[in-house]
Amino acid sequence: MKTPAIIVACMLAFPCAVMAQAQPSVQVDLPDLHSPRPLAQQTADSAIRDYIQSWKSMKTAMAQNRAGLLSPDFVGSALEKLTSTVQEQVKASIHTRYVDRSHKIQIVFYSPEGLSIQLVDNVEYDEQVYNGDTLLTSQPVSARYTSVLTPSETRWRVRVFQATPE
Repeated sequence: MKTPAIIVACMLAFPCAVMAQAQPSVQVDLPDLHSPRPLAQQTADSAIRDYIQSWKSMKTAMAQNRAGLLSPDFVGSALEKLTSTVQEQVKASIHTRYVDRSHKIQIVFYSPEGLSIQLVDNVEYDEQVYNGDTLLTSQPVSARYTSVLTPSETRWRVRVFQATPE
């Protein structure tokens, strides 16, 4: 039986005082996993919290062209691809600002060993490309991201981060 969606009001882990800034809406469909390993609510909550934090890190890294900001939240191929994107931006003398408006997230897989969680995120955001302070382009984007998260010492980190435009 599919569990109804939950609307996350305060971005899961951020105090409401921070909410004065425009924050995206986050809707989480509770998992309906057919897995030999049950997914504890605390595990699901922390994976979603850390995934949303990874978006914040990515947005800051792309806006400031600072690939080092990605390391706390990304590993493996996700880190390599995003680092490469930052390096390409630096070469082109541009930076990108992402303004995410909404996330609709569902956890679709939890490995039997507890070493990975796969989620799907239907996200809507604005992508704005700048040269210095000059806006070059701005476009709304709707995409479906498939991500695989891996636990580290204290948090979940994004190992796979693939978008498919809608």
